[in-house]
Amino acid sequence: MKKHNFSAGPCVLPQEVILKSAEAIQDFNNSGLSLIEISHRSKDFVAVMDRARALALELLGLENKGYKALFLHGGASLQFLMTAYNLLETKAGYLNTGTWSDNAIKEAKLFGEVLEVGSSKSEGYNHIPKMYGVPNDLDYLHLTSNNTIYGTQIKNFPKVNVPLVCDMSSDIFSRQLDFSKFDLIYAGAQKNMGPAGTTLVVVKESVLGNVSRKIPSMMDYQAHILKESMFNTPAVFPVYVSMLTLEWLKNSGGIPAIEEVNNKKAQLLYSEIDLNPLFNGYSIKEDRSTMNATFNLTESKLQATFDAMWKEAGINGLSGHRSIGGYRASMYNALSLESVGILVDVMSELERKA
Repeated sequence: MKKHNFSAGPCVLPQEVILKSAEAIQDFNNSGLSLIEISHRSKDFVAVMDRARALALELLGLENKGYKALFLHGGASLQFLMTAYNLLETKAGYLNTGTWSDNAIKEAKLFGEVLEVGSSKSEGYNHIPKMYGVPNDLDYLHLTSNNTIYGTQIKNFPKVNVPLVCDMSSDIFSRQLDFSKFDLIYAGAQKNMGPAGTTLVVVKESVLGNVSRKIPSMMDYQAHILKESMFNTPAVFPVYVSMLTLEWLKNSGGIPAIEEVNNKKAQLLYSEIDLNPLFNGYSIKEDRSTMNATFNLTESKLQATFDAMWKEAGINGLSGHRSIGGYRASMYNALSLESVGILVDVMSELERKA
């Protein structure tokens, strides 16, 4: 039985993408070679890289607007460092909304002054700060659009007069935004796009080349742009699967269509959390994430029963992050509405049994 995969990452993938990927590992493009043994310089794989980068810009509505898409190594964690390396000359602003933004702040402090414009850390990151100012003398403002651990999501992005950088690792391609508001976007593939091993970076070229420090080649966005994501051997398989996932998204109606499905999934689950007296949500309602729903049992004595029930129903990856416990249902693009319905049925059944 195929599991209902609520894992926070690596994520659920479309079944057709998994099947095509498996075929490519056996024989890629009828070449008689596996995808994972061909040269990354071969015309077949260069076409994959070009297609993946083009699809990313197309789906985000950033074609011919001065942006470049890159697929790099190191995950979002390396982007915490690369962002500051390339953009931080004097002072940068960061909104601290979770563990990953906190880690990004630590890396940025290696390169210059960091102003924490707002933080929800003292409240356990259960909300997104709203009333904060952004000075006009910042080199950039860094945001994290969605916080997987705590289940919060920025619904309204600030209007600022400085470059805007955003870590969109866990909600990229999930909802409609004016992506041209952002000067640099990065996202680890394993949350909503593909397997672990590659990271999408979308950067407006005009924000580059403005720092005085020398940047090592591997850390320099301009070097990767010049080599079209081929400065060194790319993560061939993750890039290929990401390309297939982006094609699946395009063929499914793009971001507008998937946003509609994502909203239905979130509404279904959050309604159960709010109506069922055995559960309560972790984050405040106005900041709830569409991608990651975090919640707890109101009676801890029911934990063993509930855990057995959802596992028996074929549900995977529902346990909350070790830092806050409870439960976390990650509802990325490829998770079906049917899977969310199965979880809701289990939660309803627990109430009937209790």
